[in-house]
Amino acid sequence: MTGDAAGRRGAWPLHGWIGLALVALFWMLNWSLEGLRTHWGFFPLWLGYALAVDAVVFRRKGSSLLTRSAAAYAGLFLLSAPAWWLFELINSRTQNWFYLGEEAFTTVEYALFSTLSFSTVLPAVFGTAELVGTLRPLGRIGPGPVLRPTAALLTGMFCAGGLMLALTLLWPEIFFPLLWTSLFFLLEPLNARLGNRSLFAELARGDWRPLIALAGGCLVCGFFWELWNFYSYPKWVYRIPYAGWLPLFEMPLLGYLGYLPFSLELFSLYHLVAGLLFPGRNRGYLRLLDDEAPPAAEGQPPVANRPTF
Repeated sequence: MTGDAAGRRGAWPLHGWIGLALVALFWMLNWSLEGLRTHWGFFPLWLGYALAVDAVVFRRKGSSLLTRSAAAYAGLFLLSAPAWWLFELINSRTQNWFYLGEEAFTTVEYALFSTLSFSTVLPAVFGTAELVGTLRPLGRIGPGPVLRPTAALLTGMFCAGGLMLALTLLWPEIFFPLLWTSLFFLLEPLNARLGNRSLFAELARGDWRPLIALAGGCLVCGFFWELWNFYSYPKWVYRIPYAGWLPLFEMPLLGYLGYLPFSLELFSLYHLVAGLLFPGRNRGYLRLLDDEAPPAAEGQPPVANRPTF
């Protein structure tokens, strides 16, 4: 972290203490109580995680998702549940994970408890990605390959994403890993075309650090998802063809690779919805790098002469 960034660091906020208390309490309850408990314990555990991580980010750089905009932070919870339900819908075809204890609930109960649990995905991942973005090794990474959003590239990505999704749905036993790349390839070209925030803004300058921050943040969340799931109930378990060996908790080791592109899909989903609902706003809400400022286009019309396809 640079000296300027250190000078902007904030004090430890109240919501950080609340987050730590929630994690301590509900981690213990989820792992110690008998019978069904995680359906009501998952949300406060991960709310605590999200608040604690947000506090660490605020302490390190003086700004965080919650302190930047409480309304936008609440919006992450609202969008997170339908975003994960989309992956659940695709999994109804691939059948790569299922839930032990699901049979104890009615359809309505299962939907309500699941939606509440799913609402924590985006706040946890984006908050942890911002935390990764404050780490010194990431700041030392220099420019990489330049990737500009030309019309040909965006068209190729979109078509490849459609093909990936089709292969996943048609032959899930073979192509199920494409679930974790197909949506990014479909949605990121749409964001670039519509003038929403896109990772191409950084890639066109050869700056790959935002992608690394996203992937690293999601991998950290993945570790805690699998850790806290292990002794929980209800819980999820996996059925992963030809890669179901060397488990770390319930997840096979190779399965953790899926968290890396999953982070990019979440980024694209969020900015597609935010761009459609709030045109010209929220472009600079997620700040993945320690020295990142809001984009110059914040609140302005999209730049003209965008690539078309």
